[in-house]
Amino acid sequence: MSDRQIQKHFANRAVKPTFFTVENDSLKLHVASIGADTLPPLLLIHGAPGSWYGYLRMFDDSLLHTKFHILSVDRPGYGKSRKGRKAITSLTKQAQWIAHALNLNRSGKPAIVLGRSYGSPVAARLAIMYPSRVKHLFLIASPLDPDKEKFFWFSKWGRMAPVKLFLHRHLNLATAEKYTHVTELRQLRPLWTKLNVPVTLVQGGKDWLVDPTNLDFAKKVLAGKPAEYIFLPEAGHLITSSHADMVKNLILRSGGHQTPKINEVSAN
Repeated sequence: MSDRQIQKHFANRAVKPTFFTVENDSLKLHVASIGADTLPPLLLIHGAPGSWYGYLRMFDDSLLHTKFHILSVDRPGYGKSRKGRKAITSLTKQAQWIAHALNLNRSGKPAIVLGRSYGSPVAARLAIMYPSRVKHLFLIASPLDPDKEKFFWFSKWGRMAPVKLFLHRHLNLATAEKYTHVTELRQLRPLWTKLNVPVTLVQGGKDWLVDPTNLDFAKKVLAGKPAEYIFLPEAGHLITSSHADMVKNLILRSGGHQTPKINEVSAN
């Protein structure tokens, strides 16, 4: 979406987002915010490619932004979080930088952190590094198992210089992340034992991008942890859209707010 499209989207809405930029000599973080900064923070991390407005549905939800201070970031390299041409593919570096978004909140309360797709391992790394700043972690449609990373026949073409010239920089960045993801997930694997915040994982059975057995991997590395696993047999990859109400109710529940009973899920 262009700035003009975003302005048009919010033109007739009573509550509009505020935008912030956190920057140093090497990195830049663009953050969209809605809701009072004295409310508990809800930090949203997108996948690859993506942008903060991938969570526009949550920004439009008046119940959510009256209960939470919603912070949605452009991950380093995406959207307006671009500084230089080098792709930032390190999960640790991304998590460290995205954590700065929480400094925009003045509630003094830990955040609910939600990551989807390639944003999930970034969210998990953030929760491992800053447990006192995270109340609950949500991992939606999450590629976590380094041995189950999916590559497609066209993936290799995206790495070729002549092809990259014609692709949007978000696609080139997503490709760079794709080819470092296995290494990054292997580095993350021994760190799962250090995750000490409640976590909810949601996975679709018909996810064409993330192998559904990633949920089984999560059960192994999170054995003994305060974890909830929700499997949606008929869901695809875009769970935050296809099951928006369910995700919303899970967020509200984790924040201590009463919600309607969640049906249609298989949890164990």
